[in-house]
Amino acid sequence: MKTSALTIRLDRELERQLAALAKRSGRSRSDIARDALRRQLAILQFEEARRLLMPFAEACGYLTDEDVFRAVS
Repeated sequence: MKTSALTIRLDRELERQLAALAKRSGRSRSDIARDALRRQLAILQFEEARRLLMPFAEACGYLTDEDVFRAVS
């Protein structure tokens, strides 16, 4: 798998937290950052899909999460 590098700037507190977690978990800072980025991208993609689908769901009578849960339970 081909990879690329990304440089980000961290404030001191975030750097401290990242380094401490890396040390405790035995994982690299890069591995933790990649995992965090993957999770955040998944959340943002979900929120985008939800925003795009909401008008269609509302038109079908799904106004709340509870409406959806009732329909699929």
